Amino acid sequence: MNCFFKFFRVVSLLFTFFLPVMLGAQDGRLGLNTVVIDPGHGGNDPGCISKDRKTREKDLTLDISKRLAGKIRAEYPEMKVLQTRNTDVFIPLVQRAQIANSAHANLFISIHINATTGTAANGYSVHVLGQSSKKGRDLYSNNFNECARENSVILLEDDYSTNYQGFDPNDPESSILFSLMQNAYLEQSLMFADDVNRALKPGPFRTSRGVHQDPFLVLWKTAMPSVLIECGFISNLNDLSTLRSAAKLDEIAEGIFKAFKQFKTDYDRSLNVTIPQSAQTYSAKPSEPEASKSSETPTAEEARATSDGPWFGTQILALSRRLSDDDPAFHGQKVTAVRDGNIYRYIAGCSADRKEALAESRVLKKTFPDSFLVRVDQDGKVERSR
Repeated sequence: MNCFFKFFRVVSLLFTFFLPVMLGAQDGRLGLNTVVIDPGHGGNDPGCISKDRKTREKDLTLDISKRLAGKIRAEYPEMKVLQTRNTDVFIPLVQRAQIANSAHANLFISIHINATTGTAANGYSVHVLGQSSKKGRDLYSNNFNECARENSVILLEDDYSTNYQGFDPNDPESSILFSLMQNAYLEQSLMFADDVNRALKPGPFRTSRGVHQDPFLVLWKTAMPSVLIECGFISNLNDLSTLRSAAKLDEIAEGIFKAFKQFKTDYDRSLNVTIPQSAQTYSAKPSEPEASKSSETPTAEEARATSDGPWFGTQILALSRRLSDDDPAFHGQKVTAVRDGNIYRYIAGCSADRKEALAESRVLKKTFPDSFLVRVDQDGKVERSR
């Protein structure tokens, strides 16, 4: 009965929050035409504060957001660019999502600054909504404290229990149900997150902490591709120095803007929208020369040729671009690339025997904590194998 209630609640939430946005598609506008930028924290919620108490997260996120919004407006004057806040005010997390949904936004970008109790952690990271499998076995357990800190802002709201259907920011179990809400937009969210991760690498931060799926509540009720970007650590002296430089803040905004241009180009092209000549993509996503295709990872067709029926393997990565065989991300593993829409699913440990693939999957899990066993049909359809 309890499981049925949870399922019913998910369905109810889907209709409550997704239907208005789906109806908004009837306005006839195609392509990525509306973006909402969300400066984290604000007002009586300062976010993270530097140890000398001179720098506050809420001020930095607003600064970066304004710079990013300005760059998008300058390049795409026809676009609708909104911010959840333009001044130092407190905006409840649920209201931030409502702003994006009411605007029928195609993309939601939440800007934050990270912090730890120590000073060693540094660099930027990009997050999409998701729920990892087992505490202690993957990135979810490592990032839970960060998620709890960002989500705890709801405790400042008058009626957070009603607004978030009983969500407890300190309870990992609360995250499981709500992560289902963004599944429809997960792959597009991952595409943009990957674009941001690569576009920021030439920037002012020394370290990329990668792309992660985590239960950030601000992403839960957004009915569109959504990401949360942690722009450095206010607790790290080098990152703090970067964050106190206006020029460096502009570099951060520029990196996110370049990722936005790439994502918009891909998004519009997927809908057969004419791409203006001025919309140049950034060089961090290299084009693939025709001559190199023979040395790339095998296609789904090549992989299926070795099996008379469905085959199994471990999905270790899912990205919007094709990687070469020797890409460092594979850690020396031989992989098969299966294209699924605009996403390439990279599968290792392939075998026609599920038991054999499962045994290999357990080994691969040590190197790729977020990997999981998949089944690939003859027609190339990929689904999780349970």
